[in-house]
Amino acid sequence: MDHDTTKDKSGLGLLLENTISALDLSLEECKPALDLREVGAITSVGQGVANISGLSRARADELAVFPGDKLGIVFNVDLQEVGVILLDNDESLHAGSEANHSGRVLEVPVGNELIGRVVDAMGRPLDQQGRIKTSTRSPVEREAPNIMDRDPVVAPLQTGIKIIDALIPIGRGQRELILGDRQTGKTAIAIDTIINQKGKNVTCIYCAIGKQSASLAKIIKELRNRSAMDYTIVLATTAEEPPGLQFVAPYAATTMGEYFMEQGSDVLVVFDDLTCHARAYREISLLLRRPPGREAYPGDIFYIHSRLLERSTHLRRELGGGSLTALPIAETEAQNMAGYIPTNLISITDGQIYLSPRLFQKGVLPAIDVGKSVSRVGGKSQLNAYRSVAGDLRLSYSQFEELEAFSRFGTRLDEQTRKTLERGRRVREVLKQGQFEPISVPEQLSVLLAVNAGILDEIPVKAITDAEKEIRKVVREKAPNLCDRICRDEPLSSVDRETILNLAAKATQLMTT
Repeated sequence: MDHDTTKDKSGLGLLLENTISALDLSLEECKPALDLREVGAITSVGQGVANISGLSRARADELAVFPGDKLGIVFNVDLQEVGVILLDNDESLHAGSEANHSGRVLEVPVGNELIGRVVDAMGRPLDQQGRIKTSTRSPVEREAPNIMDRDPVVAPLQTGIKIIDALIPIGRGQRELILGDRQTGKTAIAIDTIINQKGKNVTCIYCAIGKQSASLAKIIKELRNRSAMDYTIVLATTAEEPPGLQFVAPYAATTMGEYFMEQGSDVLVVFDDLTCHARAYREISLLLRRPPGREAYPGDIFYIHSRLLERSTHLRRELGGGSLTALPIAETEAQNMAGYIPTNLISITDGQIYLSPRLFQKGVLPAIDVGKSVSRVGGKSQLNAYRSVAGDLRLSYSQFEELEAFSRFGTRLDEQTRKTLERGRRVREVLKQGQFEPISVPEQLSVLLAVNAGILDEIPVKAITDAEKEIRKVVREKAPNLCDRICRDEPLSSVDRETILNLAAKATQLMTT
């Protein structure tokens, strides 16, 4: 018994010696390294911004990290402290809270997994459909493609809206501004354009900046009801969210779109709207003591929009040939197109679609003022068939608007003037179009050719809508091959024109008798 106890003790002692030897060896091999880490502290916080002291190595646009994994972007870099735009609510932050470097810039997830989802400006899901499983992330701020990496804008982006596709054409890779007073139908045009991209291999991104939650929910519902979410990403920031998120939103949306463009796809991005974006930037700039300029906007307000919209382009075929089309929306006040922000955006973009409250009040929808609207890309991006229609239509409509203003004085009109006015009224009726009613290219052309040729001159103005429906139906059913050739962008021959006009005349024959 004593012998066994002695044996056990010697075994335990040997195990203990081996353990100590192993620990000594590990301690010898262990060479601790010093990690120099700079930690700052919040000196003041509130209204979506914070000032931090102690981060002397902070860089502009770097992400700052706060307790609870809250994030902010370094905006001002001063001698004593840095100013940070907060990307999360600031209720839990207070003076004295710790702030740290991250060593990285803001990135958002990109990829096909985002299609059909509703996300915030940081790519976090808002639709309660679970986590977005994407392995690819990309910086929010990226350089615009070089001039030599771009190709001309030649392919059309069909909106399904007659007055735009015929008179103010938009090309894939273009930047077309939509502007007008409040409640004139700016968002409606953008949503209709998204809905019309169904089956056209265009990925759409709707970026809502500072919108009301109720109106945003309505837009998402309409997109879902019309199956547009199958190819659309909704990036949403509401008016209740921090101004920092509203400021970041359009850049994040563009980054998401650039992923698809670089894969060779066509992308449409709607910014709704950049007036709210400018106001958010003005708010955070003034709170961080940046010097105000015209209308209290900082001097670099032009730069923040130009560096955003310059990223829209059509890439060369060697780089994939993808395109990113931007439809920025801006709000005017009392029809003042010469306002500071609208003027800036007009000078940056490739044209504008102006919506008139006067036309809206008359019930002319969409309320597009053709005289003040322009596409600087023009017919180069338009289907060939439109070119034989658009010139005559724009001229007759402009003449009508000018004559209509003079005819109100009650002077006697000669026969030619009366005919011009009657034709113009019918052109105006034809160009009217309800929301969520996109029209295909062949059907648009058949109606426009008919009104140009005077086929609708004898039909009462109140019956023009019914006549238009009959013409579209007859052309769709009786000339399917011709419709296919028009969609393939084949030129419209004189025989084709004659075929369309004969069908239109037959469709309206019963209405004139």
